[in-house]
Amino acid sequence: MHEVPVLGDHEAIAIAAELGAEFAKGAAERDRSKILPFEQVAKLAASGLTAITVPDRFGGAGLPASTVAEVIRLIAKGDPNIGQIPHSHFVFINQLLLQGSPEQQARILPEVLAGKTLGNAQSERGTRHIRDYATTLRPDPSGDDGLWRLNGTKFYCTGALFADWIPTLAHLGEDGPLHVAWVRRDADGVEVVDDWEALGQRTTASGTVRLTDVVVTADLITDFSATFTGPTTYGAFAQLLHAAIDAGIARAALEDAAEFVTTKSRPHPDAGVERAADDPLVVHAFGEMELAVRGAEALLAEAGRAVDRADADLDETTAAAATLAVAAARASTTKSSVDVASRLFEVAGTRSAVAKESLDRHWRNARTHTLHDPAAWKVQHLGRWAAEGILPPRTGQL
Repeated sequence: MHEVPVLGDHEAIAIAAELGAEFAKGAAERDRSKILPFEQVAKLAASGLTAITVPDRFGGAGLPASTVAEVIRLIAKGDPNIGQIPHSHFVFINQLLLQGSPEQQARILPEVLAGKTLGNAQSERGTRHIRDYATTLRPDPSGDDGLWRLNGTKFYCTGALFADWIPTLAHLGEDGPLHVAWVRRDADGVEVVDDWEALGQRTTASGTVRLTDVVVTADLITDFSATFTGPTTYGAFAQLLHAAIDAGIARAALEDAAEFVTTKSRPHPDAGVERAADDPLVVHAFGEMELAVRGAEALLAEAGRAVDRADADLDETTAAAATLAVAAARASTTKSSVDVASRLFEVAGTRSAVAKESLDRHWRNARTHTLHDPAAWKVQHLGRWAAEGILPPRTGQL
């Protein structure tokens, strides 16, 4: 297999900035026409960015969580749809490193180094809550204990349509513990349906995956239930990348607002100025938005460092500190992305609401993506810790 470039920290961030700027050029049109970014996702994988967390023992660079978050932020600043697509890719590489055997890691990670990507099949419709699943791995009717059959229907399967592998959460046996079935995208019985119709994040292809008697060998099943039995940064890492997506949206919305105000907006007559950008109320609003976005970006950066520290010296204290730091970042990036993407129209004026400008996509993307996990619960756990020192729970949603 042909391997992609192995990137260091500075290279990865520089390439992410370059690709993010390139992806921004077509983001509005892809949003308007729902053009799925197959070409852009392929370019992302070929750049080496999707392989940056593969450890050096497998030939990768093993870059830290803080670098991955900055890479995702820069890509999302250009197009948050493309920024979200590799989210599960990185999360399931992390899952493989935590729970996979050396043999399983040696089987899949070289494919990642060759540019192969992972999607996901986790959430389901119609269950009691987000951590409730019906999809099940059952013993193969042949009686061969090395074979299992996977059946179920998944939704919100971001990245699955673009992926080579679709890691799938399922019970091992009836009501058994949760495991990950590592399923190939082109396996018999796997159907990926592009039925994602949403307010925003329109081109993430976060639709349905149907699994019908998919044969899964025992060597491609890893334990998921054990992930949260001890201190872990698994959930914090996943949520850190979500926060990075929102931070990218916030910065893009602010920059687009500035570009519009300085080139297209007319001043309000009461301001007594020639340019909208000289209106003191507009300037003040930009100052408030810049403050909010900088604060969110700073919390994101600190959260990344907290995850790095916990990964280097993992115990109950460092894991909890990472979780709380990420919760703070996620709450802040949620608010700033939605608020700035909305306030954009306040400062830019009536013309900014014209459909062809496509500036509404920032708010639609922010509002859609920030629904992923309620920010209010992150604030709740921060409050419990601040008031009584109660450590946050171990889940993938905090």
